[in-house]
Amino acid sequence: MRQDTIDRIRRFTEDRDWDQFHSPENLAKSIVIEAAELLECFRWDGEKYDVRHVKEELADVLVYCRNLLDKLGLDEDEIVNAKMARNEAKYPVEKAKGRAEKYDKLQ
Repeated sequence: MRQDTIDRIRRFTEDRDWDQFHSPENLAKSIVIEAAELLECFRWDGEKYDVRHVKEELADVLVYCRNLLDKLGLDEDEIVNAKMARNEAKYPVEKAKGRAEKYDKLQ
């Protein structure tokens, strides 16, 4: 996420004095709630969906994720790259390519 976008999210929260409501628990709940609203966009037909609505709900998820990163003092690149390293080890290309099985089912 670009720094100007991060700054805008932070300013939005600060201007409204909403940090007082942003406990890690509340932010995690908000991420799940917004993710459910994102999923709702695809409820009846995964082929026909309103891209505008998908973008709005996805943005809500990302904003709450950014707020949780800030609240916990985490760096998004650091945690994503650490997770990708673990995923790459669990799902080696030679075993996982073109397959959807969980890592413990790969032969």
